[in-house]
Amino acid sequence: MKIAIVEDEYLASSYLQSILEHQNVLQIAQTTVLKSVKEAVAFFNENNVDLAFMDIHLGDGKSLEIFEMATVSCPVIFITAYDSYAISVFKHFTIDYLLKPFEEQELLEALLKFQKIKDSFNTDATLQSLVALENPETSKIQRHFLVNHGYKLISINETEITYFAASGKHLFIYTKSGNSYLYDNTLTDIINSLDPFLFFKVNRKYIVSRNIIKEVVKHSNQKIELTLTVPAVENDPIIISKKEINNFKNWLDQ
Repeated sequence: MKIAIVEDEYLASSYLQSILEHQNVLQIAQTTVLKSVKEAVAFFNENNVDLAFMDIHLGDGKSLEIFEMATVSCPVIFITAYDSYAISVFKHFTIDYLLKPFEEQELLEALLKFQKIKDSFNTDATLQSLVALENPETSKIQRHFLVNHGYKLISINETEITYFAASGKHLFIYTKSGNSYLYDNTLTDIINSLDPFLFFKVNRKYIVSRNIIKEVVKHSNQKIELTLTVPAVENDPIIISKKEINNFKNWLDQ
């Protein structure tokens, strides 16, 4: 397997290389370090790799410019010091990222994710996420949700929503009034349309509004539970998935 690292900070690229050399998730035959947009464009116009790591900001420009001037056909794991808005953009487009400074375990988890998504990787989604990151004002956020209620159609404002909950193949919207409505979408897709400041996808079952979080209970470094101001579905505990714990803390800290 061939890997490219696009990173202009020597210590950062050396740290990443060191972990890659000693991990046992992937068999890596060759690693190429590129220190600028110019080097990356020249490289990708002549070479293919299986996986690339890219810093968002480089000394001579931004990663977006690489995609505009060269064909990058491999999955990309971004290395970023961006804030939680950028994190939500990456999550929406199912690309992985490493938030500086990152730990070895975070890199290993990203490599495991790469193994799962490499066959279904979509270059257009990567480019779309970068465009959204550079132009956040163009991101389309859905503020109202049309649902059926008996013989009526009701438009629910985002401020009335306490959480979205998945049940089997169905998605339900729960509101402050205590009502729930079937909504024609999926948890994975609806997160793309929501205000990333207001909503967070805590696990495979729930997207919650920050306005209804009553308590955050830390059982351990690997287990955090949310207590809401309203009952959860079937009163089951809402546990934040391990991979989302740091993202969730950053989101709460906005």
